[in-house]
Amino acid sequence: MSGTLNKVMLIGHLGDDVKMHYFEGGGSIGRFPLATNESYTNKSTGEKVNNTEWHNIVVRNKAAEICEKYLSKGDRIYVEGRIKTRKWTGEDGADRYSIEINVNEFTFLTTKKDVSQGAPPSDVPSKPSVEETPPENADDLPF
Repeated sequence: MSGTLNKVMLIGHLGDDVKMHYFEGGGSIGRFPLATNESYTNKSTGEKVNNTEWHNIVVRNKAAEICEKYLSKGDRIYVEGRIKTRKWTGEDGADRYSIEINVNEFTFLTTKKDVSQGAPPSDVPSKPSVEETPPENADDLPF
């Protein structure tokens, strides 16, 4: 393969409401944190381990407006996009970096508006995932 690929697919819960910023000329950008969770049992101690990873999600224009209208903190969403690193200079003059997921596709899985109206939440088909049952060592991986 001679090309490269920058693709991210996440299913998680919003950590806050969508924060919007509007530009002259009609463009807009929406940002929100997304939490993904990993849970497994430590085989040596028998202790259940939970890890949460936070992702900075960015949606633009019409997609941002749709997310602002229908999503709120705690809602579950599937997002697909690409990783983007932003660099800026902090107040102290030091370079700062932020890693974001620039979304180009999304699907609402559950929203509080659905639950409050009594509608059953939509969901992705369930299937076992590597995160649910991590291998004891790298030799157990199927690839």
